[in-house]
Amino acid sequence: MAQPTVRDAAIETFRARGLTRMFANPGSTEVPLLVDLPSDLEFVLGLHEGSVVGMATGWAIARNEPALVLLHTTAGLGNAVGALATARVNRAPLVVLVGQQDRRHLAHEPFLAGRLEGLAGTYPVSVEQPVRPQELPGTIGRAWHAATTRRGPAIVVVPMDDWLAPAADEGEQPAAAGTVLRAAAADPAAVDALVALLDSAERPALVVGAAADGQRAWDALVELAERLDAPVWQEAFTARAGFPQDHPRFAGHLPSDRARLREVLEPFDAVLVVGAPAFRQYAFAPGPFYGPGTRVAVVTDDPDEAHRSAAELVVLAPVAPTCEALVDRLAARGDTSSAAVFEPPPAPAATDGPLTSAHVFSALARRLPQDAIVFEEAPSSKPELHARIPARAPGGFLSPAMGGLGFAIPAAIGVRMAQPERPVVAIVGDGSSLYAIQALWSAAHYGVGAVFLIVANGGYTVMDRLAELQGGVSVWPRFPEVDLSGLARAFGCPARRVTTFDELEAVFDEVVPGLAGRGEPLFLEVVVAPDAHFVP
Repeated sequence: MAQPTVRDAAIETFRARGLTRMFANPGSTEVPLLVDLPSDLEFVLGLHEGSVVGMATGWAIARNEPALVLLHTTAGLGNAVGALATARVNRAPLVVLVGQQDRRHLAHEPFLAGRLEGLAGTYPVSVEQPVRPQELPGTIGRAWHAATTRRGPAIVVVPMDDWLAPAADEGEQPAAAGTVLRAAAADPAAVDALVALLDSAERPALVVGAAADGQRAWDALVELAERLDAPVWQEAFTARAGFPQDHPRFAGHLPSDRARLREVLEPFDAVLVVGAPAFRQYAFAPGPFYGPGTRVAVVTDDPDEAHRSAAELVVLAPVAPTCEALVDRLAARGDTSSAAVFEPPPAPAATDGPLTSAHVFSALARRLPQDAIVFEEAPSSKPELHARIPARAPGGFLSPAMGGLGFAIPAAIGVRMAQPERPVVAIVGDGSSLYAIQALWSAAHYGVGAVFLIVANGGYTVMDRLAELQGGVSVWPRFPEVDLSGLARAFGCPARRVTTFDELEAVFDEVVPGLAGRGEPLFLEVVVAPDAHFVP
């Protein structure tokens, strides 16, 4: 009987931790792991490392558990760094194996040897290379815990000869805990402090963020908003929706500059921020975030958010249980039948001229089912999308919170793989689509029934508007003439191009009702006029 290898032991660790779907773009340093991979480990190929990490990020977010990623030494990790940064800011837990040359001659820096430890900067939540081959299973176990606890990518560098080395002696105990039990409730004293702040307020308001995206948190926040008779804003540039955006208490998205933020918060003497930092901004503007008459408290489970928040009080605790505890303690003070705080703009009229993003989003919103998952990666059209397509179910909205492009197409694939029963639509700008268009091959090859709605305005419109705000003239050319639908077809993905209002209505009537049952992807390129204004 053959002696067990480190590879055998590592595969058992994969199984024990639920890491049985591997998102990868492999190279020679990973061959010892991949040859004759057991059939219960599913291999998902991406044609670029950014797409690989993007698909894994969507999978991890949708399943709320770590996904397994395999990358190839320096080139693979280097290509994936932007996507790993997005995974970290989007709080997606990933266990990332990175192949390395044979450790027996690493000192000579052979071909494909990687200087890997700092290549992804500080975006990984941990980076380890096992001190000896037999430590690899324990290193993977620690990476799983780090990814789970800190909600980000944990990197394990694996020299290629480690896989086939003899496993540790029977009975040797790895340096990795079997089970880690995390706090499931807030300290009662912390809840007391929040209750005191809110009870003393005459005009409270809520701000919600990505960490409140879950059924328990949504239910508790709805009850809390109604009891406090408080409007609810979504944080600016959010990764996920923290509140049902069709609820009468929803007030819209916070502005991303301090002057407008102060104006929005000025009427309120207490603001409770849940699942977000206080406050997320974009371009710098001088002055405080809010005025002296406003007290701010934050509830978050992220220590980094807690430590950088400009708040009087921060409670570092699980978000949903803390909100439930507040509901139990706070008495109702308002009329839950209050008129809606935020009203979407009216749908634009039918047109014989060019389509606009407002036409597209209004037509889509009228047809989308309640449980649809919408991805946003159309920067210049983001305000229109926020105004017209509300998130109506937990997990119903996802966006690259890092701001880097190339997220929506692969992440939509990963989410649809993880939740095949939910309709998935990725709304992507034409320029944004080119950052990860090769991910369409994976969607076609694995039969992933997501729809990729490309808002094709023919330019770098957000850059044009920012240049205008700066009072200058742009130096970049108009968007190059690229046959996007042709590219999609070249990767095996069915594609259609829409240019008129009647075509838009007809294709949505045909496609949207069957979103949940789709068995193949669709690339839907809709030609629109550039948005005339952009207010970040």
